[in-house]
Amino acid sequence: MIKLTDVFFDLDHTLWDFDKNSSLAFERVFKTHNIKLNIKDFLEVYEPINLEYWRLFRSDTVTKQELRRGRLIDAFKTFKVSYSITEIDAMAASYIDELPVDNYLFNDALDILQYLSKKYTLHIITNGFHEVQHLKLKNSGIESFFKTVTTSEEVGLKKPNPIIFETALEKALVTPEKSMMIGDSFEADILGAKAIGMQTLFYNYRKIETPENQMVVKNLVEIKKYI
Repeated sequence: MIKLTDVFFDLDHTLWDFDKNSSLAFERVFKTHNIKLNIKDFLEVYEPINLEYWRLFRSDTVTKQELRRGRLIDAFKTFKVSYSITEIDAMAASYIDELPVDNYLFNDALDILQYLSKKYTLHIITNGFHEVQHLKLKNSGIESFFKTVTTSEEVGLKKPNPIIFETALEKALVTPEKSMMIGDSFEADILGAKAIGMQTLFYNYRKIETPENQMVVKNLVEIKKYI
């Protein structure tokens, strides 16, 4: 293995506890828009729908607007509830405003960033929306750990497209061989980074099946075993 100098992290579901922060955001959205559904029941339906819409968004099958509308429309449909597009758009806007308000990180996220920052230069590569992701980094208090932040909205392409990784490496002034990508999406983070020659470490907290030769951690503190 060539000496590692730079480590690139995904943000949502890797460092930033998206599901917890999203749940708190939805509690406020439901109150603002007078939605009477049980929040726990709604989230059980919404979360897999949201993941599927993000998969479609990564492949350019849906637009940002279709993602923001569709995940809500489809989730409400399960409960036989419907709203006008104007109401859906208002809820979607409220949700985006509320999402960076709470900024819970995964257990050991801060510890691992402090540990790694003494050894490597750290960066972010994220498929999230540019302004929202920067707010998350700032509001959660981890912005200062990262030399560069590359978002899909900024590049115009999403992971696993090689161009977003190449752009991030150019910004970081580093070669892929000296870099490692750490993320929770095997398709977007791991396969995307491998395709351009980066080293990879899969944060497999969902415990999905992975190839035998893939470096895997199930909690962030285990990263210390590898780098």
